[in-house]
This record gives sequence, C-alpha cells and structure tokens, in this order.
Amino acid sequence: MADMKNMKNKTTRNNMINYGIVIVLFVIVQALSSTGNLSRLLMGLLVPLCVYTIASVSLNLVVGFSGELSLGHAGFMCVGAFSSALFSQVAADSIPQVPRFILAILVGAAVAALFGVIIGIPVLRLRGDYLAIVTLAFGEIIKNLINVLYIGVDDKGLHVATSAAGLHLEAGGKQILKGALGISGTATLYKDIKNYFFLIGVILLLLTLFIVQNLVNSRSGRAIMSTRDNRIAAESVGINITRYKLLAFTISAALAGVAGVLYAHNLSLLKVSVFDYNMSILVLVYVVLGGIGNIRGSIIATIILYALPELLRGFANYRMLIYAIVLIIMMLFNWAPAARDWRARMVEKFKGKKEKKEVA
Repeated sequence: MADMKNMKNKTTRNNMINYGIVIVLFVIVQALSSTGNLSRLLMGLLVPLCVYTIASVSLNLVVGFSGELSLGHAGFMCVGAFSSALFSQVAADSIPQVPRFILAILVGAAVAALFGVIIGIPVLRLRGDYLAIVTLAFGEIIKNLINVLYIGVDDKGLHVATSAAGLHLEAGGKQILKGALGISGTATLYKDIKNYFFLIGVILLLLTLFIVQNLVNSRSGRAIMSTRDNRIAAESVGINITRYKLLAFTISAALAGVAGVLYAHNLSLLKVSVFDYNMSILVLVYVVLGGIGNIRGSIIATIILYALPELLRGFANYRMLIYAIVLIIMMLFNWAPAARDWRARMVEKFKGKKEKKEVA
C-alpha cells in the first residue's frame, strides 16, 4: 500500500514538473519579449515550437506507450489543418473570432480523430515495419487527395470539384481550397487575436500534456502499455489489444489534428506540400531523441532540435556540424529506459575496470 502511494506521488510530481517546465519557459519568453530582448527570429519560432511539441507529445503516445511505429502523423496534422481552415473560411462572416477559433480547434481534432479510427481499425492489425509503411502511405494519400481538391462556397452552399472550372460558383461565390495552391488568408481572419497565438499554443500544449499524462496513468493507459510490453500475456488476461491500441491511436491523431489547426491559422498561405513524410520523420526524431516513452524528453528535445538550426544561422559553415554533434549527445544522454540501462552498464563496466586496476 505504501509503495503504491509513493508511486502515485512520484507520478504526480513528474507530471507537475512537466507542466512547470512549459509554464516557466512561457514566463521567461514573455519577460524577454516585454523588455525587447527577444529577436524577430525567435518571435517567429514560438508558435511553430508549440505546434511541433504538441505533435511530438501526441506521437509519443503511439510510439512510446503503445509500442507501434507510426509514420502518418503529418497526415493527421494535414487533415486537422485543412478541415479547420475550411471551417474558419466558411464561418468567417457568421461567428466572432474567439468562438470561431475554439470551434475550429474542435473541428480539426474531431476530423483527425475520425480519420484515426478509419485508418486505425484495419491498420493496427499490422505491426512493426508493415504498420510504419501503411501509415506513411496514408499520409501521402491524404496529401495527394487534398492536392487535387477544389472547394468553394456560395449562396447554395459548399461546392467540391477536382478542378477550378468544375466548381460552378454563382456570382459572389468564394473559392476557398485551390488544389495545390492550398488555402490563403486564414491568418488574416484572426487579426484581433493573432498576437495571442503563442499563449493559445501554450494552453493547447498544457491541455495535450493533461490528456496524455492522465491517459497513461489511468487503467486504460496501463492496459495500453501492457500490450506494448507483452502482447500475448495481455491478451491472456482478457485485455482487448485492438481496442486499446485504437484508443491510443485515435487520441494521438486528434491531438495531431490540434497541432495542425494551430499550424494552419498561424500562416497566411496553407499548402499541402509541407505535410510530407519529412514532417512525420522530423516529429519521430524528436520523440526518439527525447526518449521513447518519456514525455518530458519529447518537450525538451523538440524545443532544442527545432530552435537550434535557426539559432545557428550565424555559424553558416559549422551550423550542421554543431547540430549533428548535439544530435549525437542527445542520443547518448536521452531519457529512454534503454539509454538509461546502457549508461548504467557503461558505468558498471568502468567501475569494474577501475577496481581491477586498484587491486593490481
């Protein structure tokens, strides 16, 4: 009983530390910004940092706690981004900015979650490399589908076609999605709250942490991790493996959709080409180098690895060399259990050699 209480207190303390890191960083950034000590370059990185941190924490739910390798995170971000941007454009004249943005977040999360269920039901029967390939294919399919879609709105409602000429909009109609050219002007619809997007990003990140950490530490979270640790043993005690893996996959997709919403509304021009497989791999790199199954590591790794290339632009000749060295260091000293075990073995090995020398 005492051990369970200590474990619960330790979990609560770790969760509070994660919240505290985000809040302290926000306070520091606000203090630097108010005193004029924050450059325009860093100001431009703040909202994307929130986007990628939300994405990496949500992906860690699948890769770290569910134990499945997914490369389709950019696809869910893409779905959330375009569905929310489309909603914002359609509802621009009928709903005020603040409630419209809240609804856009809910729309992006709901549509991404729906795609998570649709994709997850057949895909989660696969494992390992096969799952990675199929989820990667999903991201590419979504990107190419949106690439050929044209959507407009007039008095008769929404019009969808595969070419601009096929929309047949009435006089006064508005073309929203323009195929490969994407959606433009979404950020200008929120000019009154544009300066608060970093605050909104931090709030969404805290909400993501709340959802993921509470799920991981719940009964469902323990069931999810049991399917990762030993699939056969989990199934033998009556745990529905497909159900719990689908739960983690869907929640991860919904949170990726939220990241996509923030990403879409921070840009004047939203193009589908940015949501390619490179984005999925980039988010996966943040998760792996931060420590698979370690939420705090995902936060720290994303902040360091996303901001570092931009901050090192002054070192043009050595920028990528420094970045590579930092990657190697983070790989050696990340927060994953495997890395901790490796370091422990190295320390024991070093101590053993030292003791032998002393005896000799």
